[in-house]
Amino acid sequence: MEAPDGTVAAAIPEHTTGTSPERTSAWSSEMRAVHERLRAALAIAREQIEDGGDVDPPSRELLLYCWGFCAALSGHHRAEDGALFPRLVGLRPELAPVIGQLVRDHSMIEHLLGELGRALDGGAPAADKLRHLDGIEAVMETHFRYEELRLLDVLDQVLDDGPAPADVFGPLA
Repeated sequence: MEAPDGTVAAAIPEHTTGTSPERTSAWSSEMRAVHERLRAALAIAREQIEDGGDVDPPSRELLLYCWGFCAALSGHHRAEDGALFPRLVGLRPELAPVIGQLVRDHSMIEHLLGELGRALDGGAPAADKLRHLDGIEAVMETHFRYEELRLLDVLDQVLDDGPAPADVFGPLA
C-alpha cells in the first residue's frame, strides 16, 4: 500500500474473529515473563534478609522488598483466580482439574506468605525468615512449572486480545 508521500506502508491486518497470532503468542510469553519477575523479586527479598534480616526493627528496604514480593505474588494469583482461570475453564472445561490444583496451590502459597509476614512483623531471626522464603520458593517453583506445562499451549490457542495482560496476570504484567 502506498502512502500519499510515496513511501510504502505495511498493510496492517484487521482483526476480525478468532485469535490474532501476534496476541496469542504474547499470552504465553507474558505468563513466563511474570513468573521471571516474581523469581527476581523473591531473590531481592532473600538478599535483603541475608544482608540485614536480624536488625530490629527491620530496615525499610527489607520490609519494602519482602512486602513488595508478597503483594506482587498475591496480586498475580488473585488475577489468575478471578479472571484467567474462569475464562480458561469456560473455554476448555476439561481443564477444570488442572485449574482446581492451581487454585489450591495459590491458597497454600497465600498461607506461606502470611507466615512470612508474621515472621517479619514479629522480628523473627533472619534464619527463620529465610526458611519461610525457602518454603515459598519451593511451592512457587513447583506451581510455576506445572502451570506452564499445562497452560502455556492452551493460552496460545484460546485467548484472544480481549483483556489486558495485567487483568489476567496481575500487577507485574
